[in-house]
Amino acid sequence: MSPYEHYSLFGEPWWLDTVVGPGNWDEVRIESGGRLEARLPYVIRRKYRVTLLGMPPLTQCLGPYFAPGNAKYAKELGRQKDLVKKIISRLPRHHIFLQNFHHSVTNWLPWYWHGYKQSTRYTYVLEDLAREEDLWKNMQSNIRSDIRKAKNRFKLQVRSDLGPDRLLSVCQKTFQRQERKGLPEQVVRRIYDTCEKRGSGRAFFAVDEQDRVHAAAYLVWDERTAYYLLGGGDPDLRNSGAHSLIMWEAIKYAATVSETFDFEGSMIEPVERFFRAFGARQVPYHQITRINSRWLKAGWLMKDVIITH
Repeated sequence: MSPYEHYSLFGEPWWLDTVVGPGNWDEVRIESGGRLEARLPYVIRRKYRVTLLGMPPLTQCLGPYFAPGNAKYAKELGRQKDLVKKIISRLPRHHIFLQNFHHSVTNWLPWYWHGYKQSTRYTYVLEDLAREEDLWKNMQSNIRSDIRKAKNRFKLQVRSDLGPDRLLSVCQKTFQRQERKGLPEQVVRRIYDTCEKRGSGRAFFAVDEQDRVHAAAYLVWDERTAYYLLGGGDPDLRNSGAHSLIMWEAIKYAATVSETFDFEGSMIEPVERFFRAFGARQVPYHQITRINSRWLKAGWLMKDVIITH
């Protein structure tokens, strides 16, 4: 087993080095007899004398990893309870803890017993990428129509060679249209460069005959799961079906490098509706929080501290 085994690439050291930089993250490791039993990576942020153990940018999940065991179910739950207690005891002093756990971590009860709170969030996952015809059939008809429209009426071609500048340009347009905080450009560039070198990332651009990019997306993966990391479209070209086209091409490509496709979820209603239309299964995951401060519990500065990180 790798000494840094995790449920997803988001918990791997190379990913954390990429998105926050070496030295800006750490982890709790529980070992027994030289064998890794559990680990919890975390990112440390400080603002207004508030210490936050939170989520890195452009990272879907962190949370604990538990090494597989052969014990019966009841005993395994007890083992996880003991490991969580050890993890919590070894965390550095902090005011706020906030992490999204991978959806495979279904038991948050030990965290509850230590005063943590839980909120359910959702992603959408295609769990079998083996049969392209089944993937196509399971999509809603409007998605299939958009894909045909993009290819036949608008003559869009899907390319992957336009680089991070054009990826950022089209994605930022979507954030501006939605009046949301823009993407961290330097982080996106580091992800693009690192994943391209590792063979674990690929961009998809829907381009017309005038070389205009209608929509773009970026996919990252490990051998288990491919993740739709980020995407966007030109608001002046929104009716071409381009976003459905690049998502479909990303899913097909994911089938050649991984086993499942994770849309990374969204709590934004129109985005959720778009992801759901691809026939993926809704999968819940836990957001776990704890506030170790009375004045933060009262709400003062908490929103600012979390959002600005």
